[in-house]
Amino acid sequence: MWLKSHRQDSYGNDKLFFEGRLTDCRQCAIKQLCMKNPAAADSRKGHGRQVSFIIKKHKRPKRYTDWMKARIDSDKGKQIDSHRMSVVEPVFANIASNKGLNRFSLRGKAKVQGQWQLYCLVHNIEKLKNDGNMVH
Repeated sequence: MWLKSHRQDSYGNDKLFFEGRLTDCRQCAIKQLCMKNPAAADSRKGHGRQVSFIIKKHKRPKRYTDWMKARIDSDKGKQIDSHRMSVVEPVFANIASNKGLNRFSLRGKAKVQGQWQLYCLVHNIEKLKNDGNMVH
């Protein structure tokens, strides 16, 4: 999940809005408990999980990075982070270091999206070649 926006309510409390990717919600085992409309995760329409936190003015952390560090260092945070390290991070590491994509060479959202999809396609073909059941 990423921080989508940050606002203050009329009482001076901070309200943080986070949103997750719809593709992450599709395979999630607890989407029935988490999402108002779990069927939205199975189609291309809709958003992933959206949550907000209200941080009371008197409980406000000095820095939000400290607040997030405390959340990540919790038992649940460690579990989520370890799953991320085994699923997502190796893909980005392979594309960045082995394939050499450290910045996009094109400009514009559509062109960057196309370039990213080409790198992902090469990554997936390489996975199939090395680990998959490809016929030779």
